[in-house]
Amino acid sequence: MVDKPIDKPIGWCGSAYKDLTDEKTFTLNARKEAGHQLNQVQKGLDPDDWKPFDIVGPGTKEIRINLNDGWFRVMYVAKFEEAVYVLHCFKKKTPVTSKTDKDLTATRYKELIKERSKK
Repeated sequence: MVDKPIDKPIGWCGSAYKDLTDEKTFTLNARKEAGHQLNQVQKGLDPDDWKPFDIVGPGTKEIRINLNDGWFRVMYVAKFEEAVYVLHCFKKKTPVTSKTDKDLTATRYKELIKERSKK
């Protein structure tokens, strides 16, 4: 009998969970897709559509969800053994990720590293 791999828990940074579950920000379809993609990451798999986003911190990745009702992004880091950390969730308004979204993700990454160093 083969042991089923245990899913890594998700650690939510800042307002990431609130933003993802806010129906004014993420549509129902976007929330469902984000949940599915995060579940893939928890199992140690890559999301269907992603790219590295090391500019905000080493190991940071961006899940790209492109639907008829908008472009949605989930920024996360999964390189730590204990959890997948979701740093920021947002709806994109332009093809280029805004400085505000990059800065917020970078700030949360730095806060995460600082918190982890205390343990």
